[in-house]
Amino acid sequence: MKALSNTHDFSAIPILYVDDEEMAQKYFLRSVESEFDVLTASGADEAIEMLRDKSLRIGILVTDYRMPGRDGGDLLCQIEREFPHVIRILVTAYADRETLLHTVNSGEVFRILEKPLNVTQVKNTLRQAYALSWERTTRQQRLIAMNETLNFLAHELNTPLASIANFSQGIQRRVSDENWACQPMTEVGKAALAINDNAQYCLSLLLSFVNSIHSINPRINCHSGMTAHQMVLSLLDSYPLTPEQHAAIKVDIQKDFKVTALPNCVALVLSSILSNALRALKGHLLPQVTFSILVDDTPQICISNNGPCIPPDILSRLMETPFTTHADSGGKGWGMVFCRRVMHSFGGDIVISSTPESNTIVTLKFPPTKARLKSSGTS
Repeated sequence: MKALSNTHDFSAIPILYVDDEEMAQKYFLRSVESEFDVLTASGADEAIEMLRDKSLRIGILVTDYRMPGRDGGDLLCQIEREFPHVIRILVTAYADRETLLHTVNSGEVFRILEKPLNVTQVKNTLRQAYALSWERTTRQQRLIAMNETLNFLAHELNTPLASIANFSQGIQRRVSDENWACQPMTEVGKAALAINDNAQYCLSLLLSFVNSIHSINPRINCHSGMTAHQMVLSLLDSYPLTPEQHAAIKVDIQKDFKVTALPNCVALVLSSILSNALRALKGHLLPQVTFSILVDDTPQICISNNGPCIPPDILSRLMETPFTTHADSGGKGWGMVFCRRVMHSFGGDIVISSTPESNTIVTLKFPPTKARLKSSGTS
């Protein structure tokens, strides 16, 4: 099984090097490709096309200044407008102070490298650029997670709050009808009015929070998504597993696919299911948890474990009402209810099977995707 490393993998964020001279491209590649993942472009227009290809995941751009047609300064300005997350580095052999100052001020250049390039200096600059890019990516992911989770909470809370407000209004009408016209408002009527006021307050507060998050970063793309395999590996890399637990987990990729809807909430679902599986396997002599990623009519992530089976009476209501077997450790039983709500919110589903003769299997079913990824084998 392969998990993500906690140390920086410099190939995780590709670098785009732009220069119209083929020899310069080859020199740059030869100098840094052993440590970094480098792509090349021969001009500004080609570079922009590559940046627009989201599958390339370019996070750092290094460009020569003097190029035929559009120069590096013009390219940097466009990148600053359209791809502000990309770290920009300028390479130049010209000591034109005014030109360099204009380029730096208008294109927000991270560093300037002078030709002939010093390999040590270039590598150090790229390492610093990578650290900054990683920080920006992490910050962006946190904003996306915040936005996504808040939207989900707004969706889940809006309907019950609106129902509470409607019920309270109905009670007020009953209290205030002709039979009560001559009577002072009863305690029931006062309570109904208070319920309605509080529900309306909660609804407006929820809307304010949603609007405030949207205004923080209007460029947030909540549907960038990641593959199911990447999501599982990310979970296993961040989850506090013991060495024994780590050894008990396997990942089987039959056919990978992208998780585009609520990926951060789906990650919470996976974490909750893994937590339940590890709890069920506590004390087991030969524990085993398997994440299977496949596309069978619909994309699926199956999580199986060989722990004790779930009794039928509990299984039938596990995702309908709160139920917990670990209340002594703070469990409230809402975990699987939450998981089901998340999957249903974007048209997916969750199915649990458990019998004494076979493993307990939790299957997350996702809506069909147009583009399915190739089979990746088993890790």
